[in-house]
Amino acid sequence: MPPIAKYSRADIIAAALNLVRKAEEITARGLGAELGTSTRPIFTAFRNMEEVQRETVLAARALYNGYVERGLAEENAFKGVGMQYIAFAREEPGLFRLLFMTAYKAPFDLDNVLPAIDENSDKILASIQNAYGLSWELSYRLYQNLWIFTHGIACLYATGVSRLTEEEVSARLTEVFTGLLIIIKKEVKKND
Repeated sequence: MPPIAKYSRADIIAAALNLVRKAEEITARGLGAELGTSTRPIFTAFRNMEEVQRETVLAARALYNGYVERGLAEENAFKGVGMQYIAFAREEPGLFRLLFMTAYKAPFDLDNVLPAIDENSDKILASIQNAYGLSWELSYRLYQNLWIFTHGIACLYATGVSRLTEEEVSARLTEVFTGLLIIIKKEVKKND
């Protein structure tokens, strides 16, 4: 008969998220220490540490998705998502680094990076198309360029470099967005 689990999978993943928040690596010993136990309960609930790490990433992504949904619910959904992306980096820097600053096995080309790193990219892209009446291609270009800027600000927060206020971030996002939109709309007029 297998041993009775003293800690649930959810308890272990919550402890793993806490380790990431403290900028610590997820190891069996570290998890045991975080839970105040040996490593045995971890391997009672999970097959191996790779499974723990996968589940931790999924849990972090679920938390991040909540931020995206809050952004999409705002009147200006595209800006809301950008502000929430930065808020996630500011409020959960360890989880942001886990999801968006961890090296990938193979780099993505710029055209494929957004869908590869963010499962919400289709919803975000649709918010741009709906709000600004742009084609998919132009919406993607706007999204891609503004994401590069937004990701830079988020990384400054996640690494403890930024001290920008929310108002300053909002103003900068508006300035860059407005400039990009003007350029894109000029190109559309020129090609008509």
